[in-house]
Amino acid sequence: MTNISTAISELPPEQRAIRDKCFHPTGRFVEFKREEIEQSIPDRFEQMVRLYPDRVAVKTRNHQLTYDALNKASNRVARVILSQRGEGEEPIMLLLEKDAPMIAAILGVLKAGKIYVPLDPSFPPSRITSMWEDSKPGFIVTNNKNLSLAKAVTQNKCQLINIDVGDASLSTENPGLALSPDRLAFILYTSGSTGRPMGVVQNHRNELHQCRRTTNGLHLSIEDRATLLGSMSTGQAMTDMYGALLNGGAIYPWDIKEEGLSHVATWLMEGEITIYRSTSTIFRAFIDTLTGKEKFPTIRLVRLGSEPVSKSDVEAYNQHFAPHCLFVNTLSSTEARTIRQYFVDKATLITGSLVPVGYAFEDIEILLLDENGEEVGYDRVGEIAIKSRYLTPGYWRRPDLTYTAFTSDSAERKARIYRSGDLGHMLPDGCLVHLGRKDMQVKIRGYRVELAEIEMALLEHTAVKEIAVVARENRPGDQHLVAYVVPTNRSTDTVSVLRRFLNDKLPAYMVPSVFVLLNALPRTANGKVDRLALPKSTTARPEQESPFVAPSTPAEESLAEIWTQVLGLDQVGIHDNFFDLGGHSLLATQVISRVINAFKVELPIKSLFESPTVADMTVVITENMAKKAGGEELARMLAELESISDEEARKRLADEEAKEDSEK
Repeated sequence: MTNISTAISELPPEQRAIRDKCFHPTGRFVEFKREEIEQSIPDRFEQMVRLYPDRVAVKTRNHQLTYDALNKASNRVARVILSQRGEGEEPIMLLLEKDAPMIAAILGVLKAGKIYVPLDPSFPPSRITSMWEDSKPGFIVTNNKNLSLAKAVTQNKCQLINIDVGDASLSTENPGLALSPDRLAFILYTSGSTGRPMGVVQNHRNELHQCRRTTNGLHLSIEDRATLLGSMSTGQAMTDMYGALLNGGAIYPWDIKEEGLSHVATWLMEGEITIYRSTSTIFRAFIDTLTGKEKFPTIRLVRLGSEPVSKSDVEAYNQHFAPHCLFVNTLSSTEARTIRQYFVDKATLITGSLVPVGYAFEDIEILLLDENGEEVGYDRVGEIAIKSRYLTPGYWRRPDLTYTAFTSDSAERKARIYRSGDLGHMLPDGCLVHLGRKDMQVKIRGYRVELAEIEMALLEHTAVKEIAVVARENRPGDQHLVAYVVPTNRSTDTVSVLRRFLNDKLPAYMVPSVFVLLNALPRTANGKVDRLALPKSTTARPEQESPFVAPSTPAEESLAEIWTQVLGLDQVGIHDNFFDLGGHSLLATQVISRVINAFKVELPIKSLFESPTVADMTVVITENMAKKAGGEELARMLAELESISDEEARKRLADEEAKEDSEK
């Protein structure tokens, strides 16, 4: 058997030639040196502040902060924390939307020597409560918008700091704490098979090593303006944020849940973004909004990851992006961060349906193991195991899980091995092909999801007798969750009841798109659920609480057609709830984009959440069009008034007054 564990430090010539195109024309790239990981994240950030105080660091719809302004804002947060909690190491929970204050709070927590726990306020309160109870934070940093949620989650049992109520007397100078690179930096929660989220911890050195891999691999520099599209509670967001802010670049957060995807193309062009980064699912939804007329001359990298990337994604990149732009596929996990990357340019030929995840980074070695933990040979499928000195220290307050997931390497004392649960095979030149999961863990829209956690949540409801949740792919690249339910008492509102139940317990990405009611689950000979025998999803309209009512107006017919296309269904009734039909937030962005194009109106994505039926949405569109027409008429009248002389205006006014007098 050929040993394939040896890391290939040099890229093949064709990959090296493509990667070398990453350099900026201005040549502003500065190598991130190995010795620079032996410090804290604030040390590196404050170095950027000294070098580039007046450069833009963060730009959102609401804020634009220079490095100096961001540093001062984070110092105020650090001063508040230190005044309340001292210098001891402890978790601090952050309950803030994806915006500049969240980034300032993250840096402030680190400057105070604490461990930040970033949470997404869109998660159900029960899930936020679960993470709060598990992390046991010293207090929660929040703002006016999320203050009531923070109080409800903690039931006033935890101290809250509202950063919108600032103390102007606080010093904006750096706290100057001496922080070891071994100090813990953050906890990121992922789905857990035990029915509760797991906290993956990371220290400063490992995160700086991740930043070093990204910086040197993609030639990040002060010239870069990078998107931040992922949730702030994910490793993807940490990579994007630090890749920009620890190299003097700018980070541009965009909240898809609030702002949708309809205007992302305009945002990319107006912001002169240089690096687009998202999951492949988000990328496909974004591509669906394009007309073909858009130009992205400043984007030099399109970077996808967290999910399998297909040949069609490369074809979309070839169609819509400039000749100099490169496409990068990556493989990462929360425990190990980015471990592989594969470069594509306009001349790259993709022969299979999947795009490889590429070649080794320095200090990251890949092993492919069989069921007995032995290495497999080339072109043999094995479980991807990651060997490195820079893996997560483990799971927060779960030494049992840490012991199970990680093993020490006998050949290298400081290295450990993490079995990822992903499958792959290695090509003879050291290129890795990722084949998906081997267990009941899947990736949904870039999030790692344990199917067992969803099943355990559903079994808590009295309407569920038996349950099996699987991931299906009706269309290439569109993986969604399907729940097969054996109900205790079957009724027409079972699906609606279960969906509402899960919406209160799990994040939206963990709520199945489709519910299928069965009389019994198929079983194997030894009595286990036979998941391969579960019926495939169909294009038939799912069972609904309300009866089917066909569209009766042109507007309803157009809307129903949009919904059937996006949801992949044969028909949609005007009183059917979009989300009960299998819709989710990402599909909602596609619906709104198509509605905007079809009806020539401007609608926020929240309008679909507030009016989730065809009938309700028709009313919203009609009212919006009426306001638009009224506004256009008013604009015409104002323009007409501006064009007439004062004498003519006085004459018209006199005529109107004479007319009113005659009518009286």
